[in-house]
This record gives sequence, C-alpha cells and structure tokens, in this order.
Amino acid sequence: MKADLKAAQEVIELITGGWRAQAVHTAAKLGLPDHIEAGRTTSGELARATGAEEEGIRRLMRLLVAMGVFEGDHQSGYINTPVSEALMDRPGSMRDMCLLYGEEFYTAWGRAAECFTTLTAGFELAYGEALYPYLDGHKDMADRFQRTMKAGNLFFDYVPEVFDFSGGKTIVDCGGGNGHLLSVLLRAAPDARGKLIDRDHVIPIAREYLSREVGLDRVELYGGDMFKAVPEGGDVYLFCRVLAGWTDDDAVEAFRLCREAMTGPDARLLVLDRTVTDENSTVLPALWDLHLLMTNGGRHRSDELFRSLLDRAGFDIERIATLPMETTALIAAPRA
Repeated sequence: MKADLKAAQEVIELITGGWRAQAVHTAAKLGLPDHIEAGRTTSGELARATGAEEEGIRRLMRLLVAMGVFEGDHQSGYINTPVSEALMDRPGSMRDMCLLYGEEFYTAWGRAAECFTTLTAGFELAYGEALYPYLDGHKDMADRFQRTMKAGNLFFDYVPEVFDFSGGKTIVDCGGGNGHLLSVLLRAAPDARGKLIDRDHVIPIAREYLSREVGLDRVELYGGDMFKAVPEGGDVYLFCRVLAGWTDDDAVEAFRLCREAMTGPDARLLVLDRTVTDENSTVLPALWDLHLLMTNGGRHRSDELFRSLLDRAGFDIERIATLPMETTALIAAPRA
C-alpha cells in the first residue's frame, strides 16, 4: 500500500516546527533585522556585522526567506518584511519574546514528555527551580520576561471598549506588572485614578513606567502579595493574565479579598485572560495552556470554571466580552 504523502508532509511540517523557531530566534539574537534596516543587506555584510561565518548566514537566510521572515536573496541582498520588522530591537517589538521563547522557554519545552506525564513544570525540571523564584534571582531574564509580557499585550487598547472606566473610578490592578494596562486605562479615562499591587521587585519598574506615561499623581503603588491583601477602596478590580499559575483556591481567595475591599455594590471585578474549552478548541488557546504548564505549572480555565470560582467568592458574572488575541473579559458584580 502506498504511503499517505499528504499525512507524511503534515507530520514533517509539525515535527520541524522547533527548527523554524530556532532559526527565527537566531535572527533576532544576531540582530539581523536591525542590520538590514541599517543597510547591511548581503550575507557578507551581515556576517561581518555579527561575527558569524558567511556560509552560515547565507544558509540561515535561505530558510528565513522561504518562511517569509525576509525577502531577497544571496545575490541581490535582503530586505525586511513586516515579520522581521516586528523582531527589531526597539520598544514595542516582539524581540524579547522571541529571545525568551527561544532560550529559557525552549529549554523548558525540551522536558515536555516528563512535564506532561508528571504535571511538573518543564521549567522547573530544566532549571531546578520554579519560574517566579528563578526570575527573582536573575534580573536579566526578569527584565526580558516583563518586556515579553508587554509585547503580548496587544489587546490592552481594546479593554476600554468593553468596560467604562470613566466617572472618577478608582482602578485597582492586581498583579499589574509594569503598569502598562493601568496606563492605558487611565489615559482612556482622564478622571480615573489607579492603584497597582505586585511583588516588591516589580514596583520600581512600575513606578518608572507610570511616572513617564501618566504621572505618579494619579497612581498608588503597593508591593505585596495579592493573595494576602489588596488595596482598599477600588471601584474596579482587575486580574489580567495573572491567575493561570495559581490554584483555584488561590484565585477564590484573591477574588474574596477584592470583594471585601470594594467600595460597594456598584464596584466590579474584571478578569482578562485566555479561556479554554475541550470542545472545538482552536490551536492558540490550547497551545498557551500547555505553555503555562511547561513554564509555571499553570493552566488556562474555562468560562464555566471562572464562573464557579467567582461564585465561591461572592460574585456573579454579569457579562462576558471578547477581546483581540483570543482574550476574554469576564465582568463580575458582587452578590448582594
């Protein structure tokens, strides 16, 4: 019987995905998009600029052109595409994400079989320490991690379209990181004020960012553990992509603390996250769910599981909205 050539080709496409990822990672690490932008467009010029062998650059670029990352050829030189421009070393690019995913997280995925069979995070298996404690002791990676999170925040500008933050509201961002989301919301609602809580070592980063973007006169910063206490007096409490690495009981406790700290029945709690379903799932949410298991032992939750956790904490979901990048906004009201 003849082999199923279509199936064989699909298998090859799947199992060589890691090679493609490493080729893109190498381009970002060597700064090839930036060198091309600066006019170093031939294999020889790129080799001299990066300290690499010309043959290696030529063979790497052959693949990257075939993948649509660059255009051109060895003879006439290369030009950037929108894909390679997104990997340039400049604010708002995806370069840090590419570096993190191609190095530490790629190493973690190398322990995939053991991770999936034991439910032990691949990162912990590879590095001997859980992700967040590891970040606390490795500033360079912690900085890249924060910039990576920012690069994945493409839906932030759309959050004010699904909830009204105006009217003098106080917004409390729980696990708010560098303050990017809070700054977007404060710019969208000039009469609003903000409070941000995150781990102690993150607060200086948030202070620097928020002072530049909206001014510290509109925000209060709190270093601490959002599973033990949250700032009081908020009209809106936010959890944006911070609960996946924590247990259901942890999430319920954080929600309960917000319920106690809210100003009153008109206050709301917003959960912004990717949600998953076992029925007719698309690839991206399922892939990110596995990546969470790989990096911090976490998982994405379904809308119904969030509904159950919020119910345990005294909230009812009043509305669910869709955001870009397959992100969901769950808006919950405190139960009377």
